[in-house]
Amino acid sequence: MIFPQMKDLDLQGQKTMLRLDLNVPMENGQITSDARIKAAIPTILAAQEHGGKVIILSHLGRPDPGALKAIDSLQPVAEKLAQLTGQQVHFEPNWIESIPDIDNGIILCENVRFHEGETSNSEALSKQIASLCDVYVMDAFGAAHRKHATTYGVITFAQTACAGPLLTSEIESLSKAMQAPERPLVAIIGGAKVSSKLGMIETLAGICDHIIVGGGIANTFLAAAGIETGNSLIEKDMIAMAGNILESNKVNIPLPDDVTVAKKISPESEAVKKSVVDIEKDDQVLDIGPKTAEAYKSIIDSARTIIWNGPLGVFEIDQFSGGTQALAMAVAENNSYTLVGGGDTVAVLEKYGIKDSIDYISSGGGAFLEFIKSGTLLSLEAISRHTKS
Repeated sequence: MIFPQMKDLDLQGQKTMLRLDLNVPMENGQITSDARIKAAIPTILAAQEHGGKVIILSHLGRPDPGALKAIDSLQPVAEKLAQLTGQQVHFEPNWIESIPDIDNGIILCENVRFHEGETSNSEALSKQIASLCDVYVMDAFGAAHRKHATTYGVITFAQTACAGPLLTSEIESLSKAMQAPERPLVAIIGGAKVSSKLGMIETLAGICDHIIVGGGIANTFLAAAGIETGNSLIEKDMIAMAGNILESNKVNIPLPDDVTVAKKISPESEAVKKSVVDIEKDDQVLDIGPKTAEAYKSIIDSARTIIWNGPLGVFEIDQFSGGTQALAMAVAENNSYTLVGGGDTVAVLEKYGIKDSIDYISSGGGAFLEFIKSGTLLSLEAISRHTKS
């Protein structure tokens, strides 16, 4: 996909509006992780180096525009951004009508979701925001799959629209894994809900050599294969579709031979390892077993490209983390190209201290899944159309 990039534009003296993803986790009004702010700083500095007058937009949480709360304000983000950049950050709570012209520093506008029409992609709101800038830079990969005003509509009406360096890097890394991978290509797909990932699994089935499934997704595939899953998390309305994927024989999807079960999800629960044929009616499958972990490891060891999204069990509880840990270490030790996406998966990398062993860690969850499924994102489509118009 070809689209204009910020690095190719002359921004000298231009009001350059950056749509970033500064949706940081907050607790009691305090930022608990500034990773997304740090990830956005290279884009801010690059825009300034190109001569742009930087204006930043972002969302934070899911506020109700009719009942605004202080906890949804980007004010703490403005303070953290000033600290990290060493620049003056002008926080603009009432920016929608006009934005001041400044010669130094950065302008950060209040939460875009404070405005009615942001999440519904209001044409009037989109036109108004577009009128406030000369160049609109979409760099919020994590929101690039959403048809909101600031991720879609503004792009349509802006004088000039382009992709920022973070969005561009994400697309290039995902495309490398999807379009011209070194083989074997192995996908590891875990997590709770198969419905949110089934489209991605169907796409991957057409390009992967192996797909390793875990978590609630594996349970659903086990049920599709006619195996008793007890009281485990499954999505019953997805069993037939999972069965169709298994029957298509497009790709090798090895199902667990043994699992780790308990009667309930609790740190106090006893973890019992057993064959899948021995799963009882009141068992909950909470992890793969050691034999399955070893079999999956051998597949990972052979891989030349790995795409990973989602843990293989309830890794937050130690006795149900063995499978996820075993595969995490196998991925870390492999010399192939590794691409990881999704918040839970990044948490796995952090837990086992292997982030530095991964070639690319995607900043998006839903956008990561959507791009793998469809090969495009709504924001990219809007930028491409804007260029042709």
